[in-house]
Amino acid sequence: MNLQYTSTRNPNSSVTASQAVLKGLADDGGLFVPERIPALPVSLEELKDMTYQETACTVMKEFLTDYTKEELKACIARAYDEKFDTEEIAPLAKVDGVYYLELFHGPTIAFKDMALSILPHLMTTAARKNGADREIVILTATSGDTGKAAMAGFADVEGTRIIVFYPKGGVSRVQELQMATQKGKNVDVVAIHGNFDNAQSGVKELFGDRELAGRLEAAGYQFSSANSINIGRLVPQIVYYVYAYGKLLANGEIQAGEKINITVPTGNFGNILAAYYAKQMGLPVAKLICASNENRVLFDFFRTGTYDRNRPFKLTTSPSMDILISSNLERLIYQICGRDAGVDAALMAGLQAEGRYTVTEAMKEQLSDFAAGYATEEETADTIRRVYERTGYVMDTHTAVAARVYGKYREETGDGTKTVIASTASPYKFVKSVLAAIDPEAYGRQEELALLPKLERLSCVEMPGAVQEILRAQVRHTRECDADRMRETVEEILGLN
Repeated sequence: MNLQYTSTRNPNSSVTASQAVLKGLADDGGLFVPERIPALPVSLEELKDMTYQETACTVMKEFLTDYTKEELKACIARAYDEKFDTEEIAPLAKVDGVYYLELFHGPTIAFKDMALSILPHLMTTAARKNGADREIVILTATSGDTGKAAMAGFADVEGTRIIVFYPKGGVSRVQELQMATQKGKNVDVVAIHGNFDNAQSGVKELFGDRELAGRLEAAGYQFSSANSINIGRLVPQIVYYVYAYGKLLANGEIQAGEKINITVPTGNFGNILAAYYAKQMGLPVAKLICASNENRVLFDFFRTGTYDRNRPFKLTTSPSMDILISSNLERLIYQICGRDAGVDAALMAGLQAEGRYTVTEAMKEQLSDFAAGYATEEETADTIRRVYERTGYVMDTHTAVAARVYGKYREETGDGTKTVIASTASPYKFVKSVLAAIDPEAYGRQEELALLPKLERLSCVEMPGAVQEILRAQVRHTRECDADRMRETVEEILGLN
């Protein structure tokens, strides 16, 4: 039975999974959600014997029901291959009694690879299935990681182009170089003078611009998205939580049916929403612990029931979480308001007009699956240093936010449930912040790229090929624009002006 997708703001806009992947964003500005969350089709015991690829097929075929099993298997085989530097794809590292789910072994050393390695294949398959004959223009805003992972996935994929906007000065030097050196005839990268929220809001405005859509159609283009607002991004992220549970079973760390906690560092809410969907599918999860940095808009929401982006924007050492508008939260809001599109649309209109909204007490009660916390810059650095000194394990700044928040949660609650922490990026991606945390006197004043070999010696982990490559790669993209000139920039890139 085909699972249909509706908009969070209009229950009448029903589409198939492949149509939702192809469109990215609903015409009314809402996000596509499945009409129901399917149940896991296998027993928990069966999970422990599955490879990552087998787990992906098992989970994804329940959501992407108008793809044939053969089509899904082909997409999965092309996505999760030798691009990853470990056969497990997403290994678990046990450190100090906590399980770090390492999601950074892909070609761009960040968790976005887990979904963006497969999204281009899902999208081109969807285009064939739906007879789409226009060139797909992937329009994406990034706080650092999505952009590179999307460009790597879509580079030179026939029938597609990709335009990425990122905040100038708001990403690490390694992140910036990863984007600026990206090869591909169909790739464009633009640094905007503003922050990530400016970039994300600008992209959403472009998606909702009907006049621009008409001009795109006349020129043979159509927009789609590689951000986690695309359901084709979100569904593959569910997979690694299911896989992690299977690995814990296989390693004898838990018994079948035993509940685990999952802690996720998050800004746009997509990664933790995927864990929530995994729980809804029947994965035994107790608490979903939402970890924020000093841009603590999500922490405040879970604490008070009010989402308020009217606050200073802080640049931190965990820049992929420097976000004040958490787009994927809308999918959770839709769920807890009884899947009432009218209620959701009204709350999102309030966010657009006033920068805030408040959920009802009844809705707030449905957030009991979640706990939330935040880590300061000092706490983040302290966590990196302490874990390294105790164990020799080096983590990046985003993972450190999650580790600190989990530590505070456990201390405050006494909850000893076994916990998986989503480790979302390699420490090589944020080498200066990581080494400055470990020893500020030795590393704090040194240039970022010069520190890479020092991290290799200190961590005893070989420098990833993705990092070695950018050190000798040519800078190919230098375009910049003001935040209010994003439409003109897109028109110029596509030759519409």
